[in-house]
Amino acid sequence: MGFACHVSTPIASRSGARSDRSFAGLGTLALIALGMVTPSQAQTPPTSMKAESAVAARVAAAAPHIEGKTVEGKPFRLSSLRGKVVLVLYWSTGCAVCRDKMPELRTNYEGWVGKPFELVAVSTDTRMQDVLDYEAIISRTVSTRQRFVQLWAGDSSYRDNLGQHAQLPAGYLVDKSGKIVERYRGRIPPEAWDRIADLL
Repeated sequence: MGFACHVSTPIASRSGARSDRSFAGLGTLALIALGMVTPSQAQTPPTSMKAESAVAARVAAAAPHIEGKTVEGKPFRLSSLRGKVVLVLYWSTGCAVCRDKMPELRTNYEGWVGKPFELVAVSTDTRMQDVLDYEAIISRTVSTRQRFVQLWAGDSSYRDNLGQHAQLPAGYLVDKSGKIVERYRGRIPPEAWDRIADLL
């Protein structure tokens, strides 16, 4: 079972509007501690997760759409990567699980340099400065061969049709034809890299 960070901060929706979401995981733990719910009752997916699943099901029938500007200010469209296998990762600098996953992502990304693979990370941080501070550290410590596309969902130009994510990290594996073939909630499982290799 993968670990995930529950999202409590406003993030941009596909229309660019923001919405607040409560920290569902902490509230559930508090209710268990107070004896107000049992652990088995707490496993029932909250409404936001059910809504997320419904959105994901609708997206499966259509090609995912992401557009905006990279943190370097360059225009980006996911459709421009047609012909490549793409792993789209939603994350936040405030999510410890996300930060912990980055070295593995960068190592795998570097291993496939020159192959038809791309990694696109979309930060859901509420402040652009948090993303820029993180990128400043990365630019000093990480090889350019391990640098992948990074967007910020809070940018006014950002749009997507993947909805919001109750847990981070959240991943989508897109095949060369531009269709979503797998979704991941929490840590991306090791098997995902085998799946990517099969699609290359």
